[in-house]
Amino acid sequence: MATSYARARLTTEDDRRYRAYVEQFKLQRKNQKAIRPPRQRDIFGSQAEAALRDWLATQLPLDERRILEYEERRNRTAQIKYRELDALAIIDGVAWVFEIKASRTASALRRAVAQLNETRQILHLLFHRVGVTILLVDTGIPIDSAAADALMASDRPPPRRPEPLSEVLTALPQLQRIDDLATRSPDDNQVNLMLFSVDDIIALAGAENLALNWEEDDFDDETDVEPPPATSLFASSSDNDDSDDDNPLAAALRKAGLR
Repeated sequence: MATSYARARLTTEDDRRYRAYVEQFKLQRKNQKAIRPPRQRDIFGSQAEAALRDWLATQLPLDERRILEYEERRNRTAQIKYRELDALAIIDGVAWVFEIKASRTASALRRAVAQLNETRQILHLLFHRVGVTILLVDTGIPIDSAAADALMASDRPPPRRPEPLSEVLTALPQLQRIDDLATRSPDDNQVNLMLFSVDDIIALAGAENLALNWEEDDFDDETDVEPPPATSLFASSSDNDDSDDDNPLAAALRKAGLR
């Protein structure tokens, strides 16, 4: 049966109903296995998100209501869920949603597009026009097949061949690269994509404020492990470096201080 949505509203992180759900989640986690310590790449992803949100705030009037509450209806049941929007601006009646990712595989874009399409569908309950944009921090994405093949032939290849950016852009025509925020489109058939380098984030935040020692992570790499399916009431728009942050529990984990 198809999933539908209702009763959407935007709220802030200190909303009482949202905080109650977070507290409920924290209690659930006490009885589950320990979460692995965050990798340097995970920490960098969160830092890059904060840096780009600060940068967006200098470009656009960001809304503080980044928590989206909605009712998900499926199989004759209804469930209240929440998702954290990385950044939101409401300008002239258009809701602009931004998804911020730091990744070294272009496969992250597939999940981001799916997440944003769902978020756009929910927000259409509140706004006639909803524009969505991915801000992707490239931490080592191969540009094309030759670059991916060269990586697999290196001394320390990843567990599986990473998907090159060119292949994903070809497979997802909905993704349209932009070089400037002014050129983004609110078209329902388009997901805007703006690329940033690690150097761009260093310029914004300063190297001394970033977790850049990724060598230890690479010896125990879980980047390409698929996250388990979500079983929580929580949902998120955010993930970092294709780790388990893609799991819809990610926002709740961060806000509950469990990441």
